[in-house]
Amino acid sequence: MPTTTMSAMRLHAAGTPLSLDAVPRPVPRDHEVLLEILACGVCRTDLHVVDGELPDTGYPIIPGHEVVGRVIECGRSVTNVTAGDRVGVPWLAYTRGICRYCRDGMENLCEFARFTGYTVNGGYAQFVVADARYCLALPARYADAEAAPLLCAGLIGYRAYRAAGAATNLGLYGFGASAHLLAQVARAEGRNVFAFSRPGDVESQQFARALGAVWAGGSDEKPPEPLDAAIIFAAVGALVPAALSATRKAGRVVCAGIHMSDIPSFPYNLLWGERSICSVANLTRLDGQQFMEVAARVELHPTVEIFDLQAANTALERLRRGKLTGAAVLRPPPV
Repeated sequence: MPTTTMSAMRLHAAGTPLSLDAVPRPVPRDHEVLLEILACGVCRTDLHVVDGELPDTGYPIIPGHEVVGRVIECGRSVTNVTAGDRVGVPWLAYTRGICRYCRDGMENLCEFARFTGYTVNGGYAQFVVADARYCLALPARYADAEAAPLLCAGLIGYRAYRAAGAATNLGLYGFGASAHLLAQVARAEGRNVFAFSRPGDVESQQFARALGAVWAGGSDEKPPEPLDAAIIFAAVGALVPAALSATRKAGRVVCAGIHMSDIPSFPYNLLWGERSICSVANLTRLDGQQFMEVAARVELHPTVEIFDLQAANTALERLRRGKLTGAAVLRPPPV
């Protein structure tokens, strides 16, 4: 007889550690599937949720939005997946489809969107329910733990990459989970990758070079050549003027995070010359499908460090202190 409870790491208040709780196993509704979670990535956005930096969080909440799971049960209206399928659950959990953004093909900006691990329960657990219409097929070539960071680090990185345009010299500020995947995509497409880490973080710089970066240094350094575009993954507003100063005329700086510290004032001269700054927000289902096609075509090598589910707080703290190489991934206990 199937169990009616599950283990989950839940946040009960902003700024507090997650607690390991026994909670009811969720039941799928019409368009939902019940997934047995095989792996869940740990993302910087999870830190923003834990720290209370995102508005309107309801507690308790189960974080996690890089979910790899096996379909256990389908709601009566599910038609795109069947029991036994392996799927991915990304950040975008639901859109209503009626607002101006949805009608214009920008469901990532939906006024009524829900988000996995933030406004609906996520993957720091043994099971999760997800709307099957927003789940993604995963390339078979990636093991469960390797596939997990593709679902946000890869997806948001890829959306930012497209926003950067046809940049030959591409700067990546903050060489963590997203940048280490995106660097591989960029190199496969013939781009020159310039990697920027925290000043003095020699380990991250060596990691970037090992993945094909033509140059790696501190975020306080200037690259040896002007950048055509830069993507900022670190949640540090002071990197915006730093990236602008490293970017050529008509170049673009893309801010890829959902939250960033305040951007300090900077001289207009850094923006002049038709440079631009933009942000990327969330993702669309089309983004997910297109990136998974890239991941199936380009043999990416996600670098992951695996933690038991109950060690989620340790993984988050390692991420906060910049002590991870690649991405952290949680593995739930067997059911």
